[in-house]
Amino acid sequence: SIIGILEVCESDFATNLAKEEQQEADAQDEYEKVTQENKIAKTNKEQDEKYKTQESKSLDKTASELSSDRETTNTELSAVLEYYAKIKDRCVAKPEGYEERARRRDAEISGLKQALAVLNDETAFVQRRRRGGLRGAGALQAM
Repeated sequence: SIIGILEVCESDFATNLAKEEQQEADAQDEYEKVTQENKIAKTNKEQDEKYKTQESKSLDKTASELSSDRETTNTELSAVLEYYAKIKDRCVAKPEGYEERARRRDAEISGLKQALAVLNDETAFVQRRRRGGLRGAGALQAM
């Protein structure tokens, strides 16, 4: 009969309605769960961005300071190397040429010859003046 059919339809509709309401509630719960996860992920990413931006600024500042320090150090190094080159020229013995060595040796020989001549003249003069014995020899004989 018609009432039986309507009761079956009502029962089917009620069952389908209960299933749909359950599915909708499950979907709503899933949506809220995903929304909460997305909020957490968004907050984490914003914090990561904030910290990485700060770190980037800090690294840029450090790189700038180190670059400045490197320039200063390079300037000091070039000044030290320039000074070292000047000192090295003064301190390193350079080999003399043959002509210079011969000229110095001849000058030294002539100077020695002059000194020998002076010493010979003075020795002759000293030997002529010096007569007698040892000093204090007379004092020893008196005793």
